[in-house]
Amino acid sequence: MIRRISCAIHFGLKIHILLGFLILFESKVLLAQKDTLVVLHGVQLDEVMIREVQSGFDVQAFINKIRQDTTFYKAFKNLHLLPYTLYNDIDILNKKEETKASYNSIAYQVRKKSCRSMTFQHVKTKGDFFDKKGNYNYYTAKLYAHLFFPNGEVCNENNIVAKDKPYSGTEKYEEQLRILIFNPGQPIHGIPGIGDNVAIFEEPTKSKYTFRLRKEELNGIMCYVFTAFPKKEFKEHLVINELTTWFSEQDFSIIARNYSLSYKTWFYDFDVNMKVKLKKINSYLVPYEIRYQGNWHMILKQREKANFTAIFTDFEG
Repeated sequence: MIRRISCAIHFGLKIHILLGFLILFESKVLLAQKDTLVVLHGVQLDEVMIREVQSGFDVQAFINKIRQDTTFYKAFKNLHLLPYTLYNDIDILNKKEETKASYNSIAYQVRKKSCRSMTFQHVKTKGDFFDKKGNYNYYTAKLYAHLFFPNGEVCNENNIVAKDKPYSGTEKYEEQLRILIFNPGQPIHGIPGIGDNVAIFEEPTKSKYTFRLRKEELNGIMCYVFTAFPKKEFKEHLVINELTTWFSEQDFSIIARNYSLSYKTWFYDFDVNMKVKLKKINSYLVPYEIRYQGNWHMILKQREKANFTAIFTDFEG
């Protein structure tokens, strides 16, 4: 009798231990399943997006929309059509990351009929931001002014994003720069080493990137968040280090975009990070906050490190 009881106890212990191992194994499997991202059409999806797909969300159609998107660039062109207030803050840094030149002002853009112009108040400068003739001493300042400060009165503008328009000379250079800033991910013709490198949605560059899609709330708006970043083995040879865009779930309008770009050759190198936030003013999508950090160097020119912040307020739609 005692021997049977002892055997029963040992058998019970074995069952208990076996069940313990099974429970532990099952927990690890469930945890692994939870952390695993499902890949569909080359895009990694989290659990929320998997459920979205099961409910009818079309991943491939979403990717096609991203590739063809011009609304981000159009949002900046919309700035030409609206009165607003612009707070400007530009810092040029030295090798120790200290400010050696700066510019701060409040600008007011006004529109009369089909023309716009800008007035400035509370202008403060430091260092050699301007030369003796009042021209900008730094490339970042010239770029900033070209983007946001109209030269005198500008008339008859529109927000149409032109495609396949021929450019030459200075216009061609500006168009290449425009694509790099406003359409990251699109091929740029005519820039050695970069042109096809930034075309992350086309081969051979596409296979060198990881793409992810998730959902999260940003500023009270539920968004689809699309991220592209290089695979580890290709990271040192690509231009786009990160491209993250928040698309409104309701109408797929862009709510925010962060991107990091860098590249190095014998003739030039750059490392740029930008964060842009957007919102709708009536029917116009416009940027309202832009933060930039850049480090540029071109052969025969001094390296330039600069940061700027642009805050747009008081829109009149």
